[in-house]
Amino acid sequence: MGANIGTSVTNTIVAMGHMGDGDELERAFAGATVHDMFNFLTVAIFFPLEIVTGYLFYLTKAMLPDEVASEQEKWEGPIKKIVSPLGHKIIVANENVIKDIATGETESCDEYYPTECDGAVNAANCKVGLIGCDQATGDCPAFFQDGADQHDDEVAGGVCLFLSLVLLIACLIGLVTLLQKMLLGTSTRIIYKATNINGYLAMVVGMGITIVIQSSSITTSTLTPLVGMGVLQLEQMYPLTLGANIGTTFTAILAAMVADSVNSLQVALAHLFFNLSGIAVWYPFPPLRNIPLNAARKLGKATRIWRGFPLVYIAVMFFLVPILLLGLSELFGQDTVGFTVLGVFLTIFLFAGIGLTVYWWKFRGGKDSTLQKMASRQKKNATLQSLPEDMDYLKSEVLRLKEHTGLSDEELADAENKLDTSDEENDDIEATA
Repeated sequence: MGANIGTSVTNTIVAMGHMGDGDELERAFAGATVHDMFNFLTVAIFFPLEIVTGYLFYLTKAMLPDEVASEQEKWEGPIKKIVSPLGHKIIVANENVIKDIATGETESCDEYYPTECDGAVNAANCKVGLIGCDQATGDCPAFFQDGADQHDDEVAGGVCLFLSLVLLIACLIGLVTLLQKMLLGTSTRIIYKATNINGYLAMVVGMGITIVIQSSSITTSTLTPLVGMGVLQLEQMYPLTLGANIGTTFTAILAAMVADSVNSLQVALAHLFFNLSGIAVWYPFPPLRNIPLNAARKLGKATRIWRGFPLVYIAVMFFLVPILLLGLSELFGQDTVGFTVLGVFLTIFLFAGIGLTVYWWKFRGGKDSTLQKMASRQKKNATLQSLPEDMDYLKSEVLRLKEHTGLSDEELADAENKLDTSDEENDDIEATA
């Protein structure tokens, strides 16, 4: 469920590539956040339902075979096969670390350090930590360091994370720019007509595309600019997104079918039926279908009022809220009375704060106040952006006036002072009246 929400942040970032055009930003942000709204609403229903009833657990358990594979293998999608060789030259994550800690075989990461190589630096001769070596080729990546401690590997991982985010943003900007150049004139009309199909057929198309490329983020990130440019309607983006949600579950199912445990297959099936259940609730019936669509439209309209809204949305929904929930979860997971009581009080305060915020927003003018502040901020930003052009225009008008009247700078200043004095006298007369 968390992965479903997390994967939707990519196309939300893509929508920000349309910051330069208010119309495109509104459409693109609505097209991106319709994915978010579906995921949030589905989790809001099925997460409590799963806790209370175990609906997904028992449903998928009834579908499990006795065994899936006698020998453990590993399945890779086509995109991963293309990208992995280059990625393994840079860094390789040692998946055994998290597996050993999760199963209790290892107490902490300290047991993996310091790294040490007996002879040549390769997979056969080296004791590895968080950064491993490629078992297929035997080569160690560029960020692997003989004699490294945990801090060294964490720094290397942080550097790779930063570089990957920079590359991701650069590629997303390039994607938006390329699509804007390509989708002009006749091609726009052709794609508009081609995508104007039945919603359930659109789901099948989205699912098929995602199964081929093995990434729902790529599918939705490619479609988001099309919505921004008006090539794809929001009503068509929604079923394509739902199809991508289904298609991305096939990666885990295929991987689980060549694993040596039925538990992995159950997790994959739970992911599939979570998405199918959400679609069954939020798509077939028009009144329910319009809930995520209308919510996405309202978020898109918010960008009209303030173009900085997408940044606030991403920061709150994908960083602040998860941090709060993780913090509360950590408090309840300490198995001590003190932390549990603290967690209870913080949870009460959190829900009370949410209730007060909703009350303030609905009944105390919070909505109008917030919209006015956002509009004021956007107006200030627009004024600052246009200020150099306005100054150049005023200078040219003053110069033209001087040339037309033949007055000197001093004479123009005297005339301006007289006008100011006259305005002040008029204001005094009006005030007295």
